[in-house]
Amino acid sequence: MEAPQHNLALDLVRVTEAAALAAGRWLGKGAKEEGDRAAVDAMRLCFSTLDIAGRVIIGEGEKDKAPMLYTGELVGTGRGPAVDIAVDPVEGTNLLAYGRPNAIAVVGAAPSGSMYNPGPSYYMQKLVVPAEAKGMVDLDAPVAHNLAQVAKALGKKVEDLVVFVLDKPRHKQLIEDIRHAGARIQLHTDGDVAGALMAVDPLANVDVMMGTGGTPEGVLAACAIKALGGEILGRLDPQSEMERRRILEYDVDITQILTTDTLVQSEDVFFAATGISGGTFLAGVTYTGRGATTHSLVLRGKTGTIRRISSTHQWDKLMRFSSIRY
Repeated sequence: MEAPQHNLALDLVRVTEAAALAAGRWLGKGAKEEGDRAAVDAMRLCFSTLDIAGRVIIGEGEKDKAPMLYTGELVGTGRGPAVDIAVDPVEGTNLLAYGRPNAIAVVGAAPSGSMYNPGPSYYMQKLVVPAEAKGMVDLDAPVAHNLAQVAKALGKKVEDLVVFVLDKPRHKQLIEDIRHAGARIQLHTDGDVAGALMAVDPLANVDVMMGTGGTPEGVLAACAIKALGGEILGRLDPQSEMERRRILEYDVDITQILTTDTLVQSEDVFFAATGISGGTFLAGVTYTGRGATTHSLVLRGKTGTIRRISSTHQWDKLMRFSSIRY
């Protein structure tokens, strides 16, 4: 038996809330970089108050391309536990810029050394299923077989399933295979972290995620998948010869099947996400003139606790001391 320990996820949700509040002002304004910058600035400022010795494993890129929250940056006061950090201040920058649903602010954390470092890999083939189907799917199996296995695990017919797929030319054959198997499809232009979360969230209307998306996003999503007991299977899937060469130079096995436990080795994982633009997964930021409301998902892997938090922020009090002008 253990006494209750500090839940870092409850600190991280303040980070994602700040990012969402700052980025939400740019909804639909067509200014992708400005919205992302606002979220990065807010997120980084909040990180500076946390008593952790954090190192960004999944960040905004290399130091020379992203001045804030770059891969390898140290965050926190340095006085607390050593943790690996995965961040995406705006997961779905195009979704935010064009006012489309499911843009979210996301942070994951795990003990130092336990998070997979994708190096120069940008793309990963992914298969994400909920806890009920864990151990029942195979990344190399035909699409129809995997869908039949998920349907069996969930007590559904294949025709009942909803599959999240990114609407990209590379998925033409995948989409045809899913349709031929009889399952239904949600096509999304962006946001494969949200797609992975929907596939393992018992309250979402997605049953499985398939296709190639971002490798960093796969690691970030694995933090939540681990906490929710679902499964992600992946394999690096370079989309250019240059990416392939860089991965091989980094001495990474492109053929390796990456599992949830490969991507995040520790059960003591923390995750927080706050909706920005709203949609089927998390409601977005609502501004009232006198304040705002945010909606977040907060997870702790060790206990399996799922929190869905609705927060009301009051400008007349918050703006007395906040250096972020929401």
